[in-house]
Amino acid sequence: MRIADAYRSGKPVFSFEFFPPKDEKGMRRLHDTIAALRPLRPDFVSVTYGAGGTTRELTIELVTEIKRDTGIEAMAHLTCVGSTATEIARVLDRLAADDVENVIALRGDPPKGQTAFSAMEGGFAHGSELAAFIRSRWPFCVAGAAYPEGHIESRDVDDDIRYAKVKQDAGVEVLITQLFFDPHDYFTFVTKARAAGVSVPIVPGVMPVTSASQLAPTGMFARSGARIPDTLRRRVEAARDEQAVQAVGLAWALGQCRTLLETGAPGIHFYTLNRSHAAYRVYRGLRTGLPAMVGAREA
Repeated sequence: MRIADAYRSGKPVFSFEFFPPKDEKGMRRLHDTIAALRPLRPDFVSVTYGAGGTTRELTIELVTEIKRDTGIEAMAHLTCVGSTATEIARVLDRLAADDVENVIALRGDPPKGQTAFSAMEGGFAHGSELAAFIRSRWPFCVAGAAYPEGHIESRDVDDDIRYAKVKQDAGVEVLITQLFFDPHDYFTFVTKARAAGVSVPIVPGVMPVTSASQLAPTGMFARSGARIPDTLRRRVEAARDEQAVQAVGLAWALGQCRTLLETGAPGIHFYTLNRSHAAYRVYRGLRTGLPAMVGAREA
């Protein structure tokens, strides 16, 4: 199934993102996570590259295995980092041979120890260039990234709206956003993107807060560029322990997702950190109100 087709159904599309584990323990946990999510019947899952474009082989293996063994549609991440066009072509040939139909084309983050991205000779400098290369020779459905609050390297959000249009023109059929916490930021971005001619689905990416450390100045949310709303920060700071923090994070994510879906978002892409618990609980909470949300979107 090409994931772009799922977004044409008029029903919310739900997906989950995983990353390749570093060791056997992590692999067992990932398999347990996928097994727990399987009964939820997600529309698709995606598997990332490791930092700096590492774990390419494992990404290919996992995407192929998930689709073959679980029946869940799977999407492979591809980045420009550390790869020539010839090397990427070999990866695409393998994915096509294994009946994988969906890829997401990303520039990628600089390798560990480097502060700035530098394209390899014979490679690509932008996700849009990678997308155009894929569409020139392979029949994949190609997704791309969008940044409602602006990419950390962009001057402003308007830059990212222009880049979104460039990606669409290069053949990207679905845009999936970086994680964020305020639905207003998403809808402002979508409104501006539509005015700029971006017509493909723009899918919000959501990650529930599960630890107070994630909100630290050097935590993962700061590194992603995500802005923490003051209300959410105060609630996390007031939580007595990690269990209370998780309760705050789940409640916020559930409310965020409901607002997104009720106001017209085409679905939710959950960033899982390879753990099913938070995404599972949010999705189960959403399912109880799904008919009403679908009705609101179709009205």
